[in-house]
Amino acid sequence: MEAVFFGNFDLASLSIWLFWIFFALLIYYLQTENMREGYPLENEDGTAAPNQGPFPVPNAKTYVLPHGRGEVVMPSPENEAAHRRENLAMERTAVANGFPYEPTGDPMVDGVGPAAWAPRADVPELDGHGHPKIVPMGQTESYRVSAGFDPRGLPLVAGDGETVGTVTDLWVDAPESVVRYLEIELDEAHGGGNRLIPIQFCRIWPSKVKVYAVYGKHFANVPVTKSPNQVTKLEEEKISTYYGGGTLYASQDRVDPLL
Repeated sequence: MEAVFFGNFDLASLSIWLFWIFFALLIYYLQTENMREGYPLENEDGTAAPNQGPFPVPNAKTYVLPHGRGEVVMPSPENEAAHRRENLAMERTAVANGFPYEPTGDPMVDGVGPAAWAPRADVPELDGHGHPKIVPMGQTESYRVSAGFDPRGLPLVAGDGETVGTVTDLWVDAPESVVRYLEIELDEAHGGGNRLIPIQFCRIWPSKVKVYAVYGKHFANVPVTKSPNQVTKLEEEKISTYYGGGTLYASQDRVDPLL
């Protein structure tokens, strides 16, 4: 009789081994693709980390950005350098890596610690049609407050009880149909001009809007927008982290330990 090739061949064993090989290659591919930003690894002071991990940095790939915003190559030293902040106002608290850094100035203004921000692109975020996603409600007739309290016209009260200004508008995420920011007009004693506050930091009451994260003295330094009707991704980053930093740095009582 003629020999049958698969007569004594374990097809089940072949199948499981092919699966394990495929799974290992999939993990390798996903991990290396995940290393297109932030690699090679660095220590907190910017020097190269001694342990770079078992996977190599992938070859550079060019991505075409939508809506005519050019191209970006990742990974690339130029791209990493453009998204790195140098000479931060912080100092080591210990020689070994992993220990926290202490701010050396005003951390909320310097943008360090909980107030740290990343240098995102200084352009508005766009929707699928190329239009800015976040727009003031007062400049469009497509949106209205359909539930809850309309905060426009209410006084804004800081975490220390000071009244710093008045809510003048709501900025909405048009594709999501949700409010992202409250716009306030500060009184002259607190810096004057208009500022944005992420709505997550606001508590809206029938007679007032309160922001617990920061105190009255901090509103003058809230980052401003270049345009009265647009906010860029970099501006959003700085605004949000300023209030976030206030949850720790607004007063020494918040910085000091509870015990």
